[in-house]
Amino acid sequence: MITRNFVLHITCFVLISSTCNAFADDAPAAEDNVSVGLAAQSAPRYSGADQHHWQVVPVVQARKGAFFFDSLKGLGYDLQSQSGFYLEHTLGYSLGRADRNSNWRDGADKLQGMGNIAATVNTALAVGWTPTSWLAIEGKATLPLSDGQGGHYQTSVTLIPVQNATDTLAFQSAALFGDRRYMNTFYGVSNRQSERSGYTAYQAAGGFYGVDNTLTWSHQLTKHWSGALTADYIWLGDHAADSPIVFRRSGASASVALLYTF
Repeated sequence: MITRNFVLHITCFVLISSTCNAFADDAPAAEDNVSVGLAAQSAPRYSGADQHHWQVVPVVQARKGAFFFDSLKGLGYDLQSQSGFYLEHTLGYSLGRADRNSNWRDGADKLQGMGNIAATVNTALAVGWTPTSWLAIEGKATLPLSDGQGGHYQTSVTLIPVQNATDTLAFQSAALFGDRRYMNTFYGVSNRQSERSGYTAYQAAGGFYGVDNTLTWSHQLTKHWSGALTADYIWLGDHAADSPIVFRRSGASASVALLYTF
């Protein structure tokens, strides 16, 4: 869930950066391109875990006009206006969560008896505004399409203090929200799960459940090669942190990515 979303910060701010570029009168239009590469991250095994693990994932990005494909975000399109407003709509997926240690998705042995959370196809809609070339305000909703796991939402503010031909530095702070079904899917413990796992039953309330702060530096190494470094810190509010499967309410992550664009 959150740990996989962390890798998205490597690419999520690209839309905001391009929108902020479009805000400038002398900025060039976004070019059609294809990028391939690898991203490696050290992150908690799941949201609330007290153990970390390393993951290496392929990154594929392609853009044609307003339409794009991203192996981490999915298939989508974005629309931008000269006044700074933008919209992004994607069709993507969530890998769910395992009740044992996993190298390719969230999960830990401490969750044995909780059962697996199924992977699901989802749709996400983001609406934002860039009043200046260094500031973006965004609201985003992500809803499942293939499984009733509930929806989650976020409002974020992104600051871009450095943005030039070779470097982009972005800081984003996001407030996280989930409906009752979503919260109980990832943080709740039903009576049946309690009997199998030994954890105390817990019903999570919907609403605000955390804050996600991210700092991302992207650097253009050559005409075709680029890299990105990301540091992320998530703090869970009481609705999530009071769950017996949450062993640490705050979690730090780090990642590095290398991309080739042609």
